[in-house]
Amino acid sequence: MERHLGLDWLRIGAFGLLIFYHIGMVFVPWGFHVKTAQPQDWVALPMLALNSWRLLLLFVVSGYASRALLIKGSGTPGFAANRTLRLIVPLLFGVLIVVPVQPWIELTTQHGYHRDFGYFVIHDYFRFGSLGGVLLPTWQHLWFVAYLWFYTMLLALLVAAFGRRSAQGLFDRVFGTVLVWLIPAAWLVAVSAWLFPGIGPTNNLVDDLVSHAQYLPGFLFGFALAGSPPALAALRRWWPSALGVGLLCYGVVVAIEIEWPGSTTPAWPYGILFASARAVQGWSIIVALIGLADTYLNRDLPWRRVLTEAVFPFYIIHQTIIVGVEGALLPLRLPAVVEFLILLATTVGGCWTFYAIGREIGWLRPLIGLRLRERREPTL
Repeated sequence: MERHLGLDWLRIGAFGLLIFYHIGMVFVPWGFHVKTAQPQDWVALPMLALNSWRLLLLFVVSGYASRALLIKGSGTPGFAANRTLRLIVPLLFGVLIVVPVQPWIELTTQHGYHRDFGYFVIHDYFRFGSLGGVLLPTWQHLWFVAYLWFYTMLLALLVAAFGRRSAQGLFDRVFGTVLVWLIPAAWLVAVSAWLFPGIGPTNNLVDDLVSHAQYLPGFLFGFALAGSPPALAALRRWWPSALGVGLLCYGVVVAIEIEWPGSTTPAWPYGILFASARAVQGWSIIVALIGLADTYLNRDLPWRRVLTEAVFPFYIIHQTIIVGVEGALLPLRLPAVVEFLILLATTVGGCWTFYAIGREIGWLRPLIGLRLRERREPTL
């Protein structure tokens, strides 16, 4: 199975947007671990252009990559062991070392906690309970890694039980048509507007059915897509229409958000219309992006290998930098645009430094999600 370079570029782009998105969370009037002094309602509009598809796309791409890893690996047990090493080790490192500053800043800036960081880590972080409404210890943004590992283990069990291609023919027949766009969009509408109306994600794995109802099918869809030329052909065929519908639905979402900003509850039936339009927007944009990537981006370019390797370390560290820097900036009461520029520069610079140092230190590489360096035989 050949590597799909277009999906590599999508993964790079999605993780890049994640930095902008989490910086935006500082300024939008939604809940976050640290907030600027004066959040602005208008920031929600560009955020709504991204948040209906950014995470689902990553699970789809991860499912696609999982098939390639399974094919070239040493069987299903080896695949499961490899993914556990590559995901659980960085997750534990993140929870123990990278993440703690985030709940500390949240507690000190939003919940009246007055202890210093050293005291917090030694006495409170590992309490395995709640402090000021914050559950500790926590994985914060690294919930994605835990969910990805869980879905990967479910996939390994399915493959071991039923075989790699048991339903591939059915998938090809169904999703090799316009249904590759319509069926997932309809399912996401059902999840958002019917099964779990008004219910947000919890990110705690055990009690997060609304997330699992979206991300697990997306992950399995990506796995099946990796072995389905008909479905990829359908995505190439329908991406212009999907892009148009996605933009139209985004317009509906924006109109409702402007009329009922922030946490205001829209009048009936606009809440259902908002959820439905957002769901259709999300899958339509994913169809458009995969179709575009398969048509125009499935090629190698300079920096792809480095960026493909760097995105996981970037993901591990980026939110801690954002929360830590904003926590330091809050007492200065800087203009929002100055805060944004400082956050952007320090986050990009900090992520690159974290990756550049970590990749050169052998024992640190698996902790930040990189493969161990292969030993080279000495030359005479």
